[in-house]
Parts: sequence; C-alpha cells; structure tokens
Amino acid sequence: MNQKTGSFMKILWSEFSIKLLSEIYTYYKEKASPSVAKKIKTDILTATKQLKKHPESGQIELNLEKLNEGYRYLVKGNYKIIYKAISEGLLITDIFDTRQDPIKLSDEERKTGSNT
Repeated sequence: MNQKTGSFMKILWSEFSIKLLSEIYTYYKEKASPSVAKKIKTDILTATKQLKKHPESGQIELNLEKLNEGYRYLVKGNYKIIYKAISEGLLITDIFDTRQDPIKLSDEERKTGSNT
C-alpha cells in the first residue's frame, strides 16, 4: 500500500514495454506453443501485481542508477521487469531478457522508449 494515502499504486505500462511483452508472447507462441507463450505473459503480468501493494519490493536497477530516476526491477523467469515511480503510479518501462548483456539496458532505444 502507498503509505501516504493508504491506497494501492496504479500500474501503468509504457508503449515500449507493451511492445516487448507482445514480442515475447509472439516469440514463444512460434518457437514453443501458444500455451507456453500465454503462461510466460501471464507470469510477467502477475509479477507486477505485487507492486500495487509493495511498490518498493523490487531491487534498485544499478545499470540505470546514473539516470537518477529511481528505476527498480523484479525478476520473473528469464525476464527483468523494470519500473519507476511517476506521479500517476508505477510505470513499467522495460522487460529485459536477463540472458542478454546488461549493457543493452543503456541502449538509446530503451532509454527513449521508457519515457513513453
């Protein structure tokens, strides 16, 4: 719960993170099966629900710390769900495959996409 108001935080998704979630779903639907794709997507969506009550439950994202925007993350399976607090609630900015080089978190597209 939000300690100041006693209410739950609203979870918002950037266009970039929605695009990534869709790409993850499509990839697993084609490479594995629709049921595997649905499970991975559902697991990611379910993981973000804990943030409504516990917005600071994710760890600080050290790879984005230099941006001074308070990025945090949750890990679900092979994916790092990156988010930050904004005035309207919590914004999911990125879904990053942890099997990739973490330096990619600093890619310009990711930084730009996380602001929408």
